[in-house]
Amino acid sequence: MAEKKTYEELEERIRELENQLKGTENREYKSRLFGFLFGREENKRWTLSLYNAIHGTSYDDISAVTINTIEDVVYMGMKNDLSILVSEIVSLYRTLELYEQQSSYNPNMPIREFMYAGKLYDKFIHSARLNRYGKKLLPLPLPKLVVFYNGTDEKEDECTLSLSDAFKEEIRQNVLHKYSGMNEKTDESRIQAEVEKIFHDADPDIEVKVRIININFGHNREMLSKCKPLGEYAWFVAQVRNNQTDGSSTEDDKRAGIGRAIDRAIDEMPENFEIKKFITANRAEVKDMCLTEYNEAEAMDMLRQEERLETRLLDIKNLMDSTGWTAEKAMDTLKIPKDQRTSLYVDLFRNE
Repeated sequence: MAEKKTYEELEERIRELENQLKGTENREYKSRLFGFLFGREENKRWTLSLYNAIHGTSYDDISAVTINTIEDVVYMGMKNDLSILVSEIVSLYRTLELYEQQSSYNPNMPIREFMYAGKLYDKFIHSARLNRYGKKLLPLPLPKLVVFYNGTDEKEDECTLSLSDAFKEEIRQNVLHKYSGMNEKTDESRIQAEVEKIFHDADPDIEVKVRIININFGHNREMLSKCKPLGEYAWFVAQVRNNQTDGSSTEDDKRAGIGRAIDRAIDEMPENFEIKKFITANRAEVKDMCLTEYNEAEAMDMLRQEERLETRLLDIKNLMDSTGWTAEKAMDTLKIPKDQRTSLYVDLFRNE
C-alpha cells in the first residue's frame, strides 16, 4: 500500500497547490470585474444601488458610503472583492458590508468572511483612533456578509451559510471514527442526533452567517431590476458564457475563444445599459479581468478536485490502518459511491 500520510502532510500539499494557483506568494492580485464595477469611487452610485437592492431600501446620498476594501487581504488565491462602511445617516447605526462574487460554490465562505472582517475591524479601529484597551465600550458598525453567486451549478435563489456547520463537521467526523472503531453499525439519523447534542453541550462562542444570493441571469429578478448595474453585470456574464463554443483542442485555442466571447458580449451589450459606457471605455482591462477570472476558476477547480482526492485517500488509509479493515469495508463505512472506487483502488495500491 502507498505510504500513509498525515493530515499535516495533506495540509502542506494543499498549501503547495494554493501557491501554484497564486503563481507566486507576492503576486499582485488583479481586481475582478464585480469589484471593478462596484468598488470604484466614480461608480459609488452603483455601490449604493447595490446596497439598496440587498436591504430593500432606497437611499440616494452617496456620501453615506465609504469604500474601504482591503486590497492586500488574500485567502485561497483570492482577495476580498468589495467592502463598504455605510454611515448612520442611512439608518440609526453604521454597517460594515462585505461583498464577494463567486463563480463556484464554496461552503467555507463563513470562515473566509470571518478572516476578512477581522482585518476590516482592525482597520476601522485604527482609522477611527479608538482605544481597544480602554475602559470605554467601543461603538462598532454592524457586519453584513453577502456573497453573490453566479456559477454554472444550479443553486437556489438564496441561502445562508453558517460557521457552526464547520464546527458540526468536526464533531461528525470524530463521531464516525468512534463508531468505526467500535465496529458498530449505525444510521445517519443517530449520528446526526449525537452531533447536534454534542454541539449544543459544547456551546461554541463564535458564529458567522453569510448570505448567499444567486445573481445568475433569471434568478432574483426583483433584486436585479432594483439595482440596474447588477442586472446588467448578470446579463454580461451570461452572454459571455452563451458566446463560448466547445471543441477547442488546446488551452491557447480555448483562451482565444473566451476572448472572442468577451468581445462579442461587449459589442452586443444594449446601448441603454448603465454599465455600457464604463465597460467600453475600459474594454482591455475588462477583458483581461474576465480572462483572469476564467483561469483562476479553472485552477481552483483543479485544486479542489485534488484536495478532495487526497483527503478521501487519507481517510481510507487511516481507517484501514486503525481497524485492519479491507479497503472495501473502509469505503463502505465512508459511503463512497461504487462508481468512484476503481480510481481510488489504483491510488491506494499504486506502490505495492
